Amino acid sequence: MINSLYDRAIKVIPGGVNSPVRSFAGVGKRPVFIERAEGSWLFGVDGKKYVDYIGSWGPMIFGHAWPPLVEALKKQLELSTSIGLATEKEVEFAELLVSMVPGIEKVRLVNSGTEACMTAVRIARGVTGKQKIIKFNGCYHGHADPFLVKAGSGALTFGKPSSLGVPPETVKETLVAEFNDLQSVEQIFENHRNEIAAIIVEPVAGNMGCIPPHETFLKGLRPLATKYGACLIFDEVMTGFRLAAGGAQELFSVQADLVTFGKIIGGGIPVGAVAGKSRWMDCLAPLGPVYQAGTLSGNPLATTAGITMLSELKNNQAVYSTLENKGSRLETGLAEVFQRVGFPVQINRVGSMISIFFTENKVETFADVEQSDMKLFSAFFHEMLGNGVHLPPSGYESWFLTATLSADLIDFTVDAAEKSLKKIIT
Repeated sequence: MINSLYDRAIKVIPGGVNSPVRSFAGVGKRPVFIERAEGSWLFGVDGKKYVDYIGSWGPMIFGHAWPPLVEALKKQLELSTSIGLATEKEVEFAELLVSMVPGIEKVRLVNSGTEACMTAVRIARGVTGKQKIIKFNGCYHGHADPFLVKAGSGALTFGKPSSLGVPPETVKETLVAEFNDLQSVEQIFENHRNEIAAIIVEPVAGNMGCIPPHETFLKGLRPLATKYGACLIFDEVMTGFRLAAGGAQELFSVQADLVTFGKIIGGGIPVGAVAGKSRWMDCLAPLGPVYQAGTLSGNPLATTAGITMLSELKNNQAVYSTLENKGSRLETGLAEVFQRVGFPVQINRVGSMISIFFTENKVETFADVEQSDMKLFSAFFHEMLGNGVHLPPSGYESWFLTATLSADLIDFTVDAAEKSLKKIIT
């Protein structure tokens, strides 16, 4: 069945997938096709089921097919799937976001995390009148042209496109610093005084695996941005509402100027948002001269899902301690297995985000990630899949836990890891 579907897919879809992370390119072999999902389980078209550590890449905090969300969407479906005009639910959704996230006053709803990050940079450039931005090696902010940049030979070089179709003149304004390295950021500011519009960062990196920030890193970015008149943008597409009700700003006690959100705020329905102080947000059309638009922005399905999701998170913040306990149990169990079997690994975790790196050294930067044995991860991935556990199919991605992940399923995962490692050894 899987081979048949894949053979059909590659004839009509580039690479057989609609997003590269689904392709299994990082681990070899063909992708698994999923028929449905419920709670913490994925059910394949081949009749097999898997414990899910992808969670649709983050938004399934309450698990798949969460009943309150399903019921709310059913009711909205009877009213309309798209209106394209102002609705009360847009206002209610924005009010919820403002009430939960520290420091934000206004919200512009969009349709994806990519669109949110693209808009945030446009706002920063429009308000500051500057063009250059700083991003971090290994951080991903969607596939808009300014973000598709690799670092050069050092943290202070100009970026080069990491995708064909991206004009070099577009990314020449993107400067690349090293995550967790404040000195690299300050040096860029010194080299480009009065030219930098924004710093954009994942507060906890998730697109090179889970990389926590050093204690001083995020707090150090705030005064640097202020000193040089740049906008500090937190890309919370992964961390927003997953790590705390107020996101990384609440968790790390650092306030950004603009914050971007993605699929988490809609429980997996396509949605995004950029939010911040009025000083920044009021530049957007129709109020200001920075243009941004979208027919489906504030779509009633997205706002319904968002209101349902955020209301539960606001009123039931005990879910964060629940997720922390689940993450701790998984981390402890995996660490004991790897030590017992004799595999040197690093396990990084922040709350319900976790990654395993097959290396003896601490993993704090993208350079550290590159030292991880990805062939070993690939072997581990396939053995875990065979044992009924579906990890993200790349060693460069964070795992995501859900509130529906029971102690029994965590123990099942740990047992699967031990079986997988023993198989790899033999």
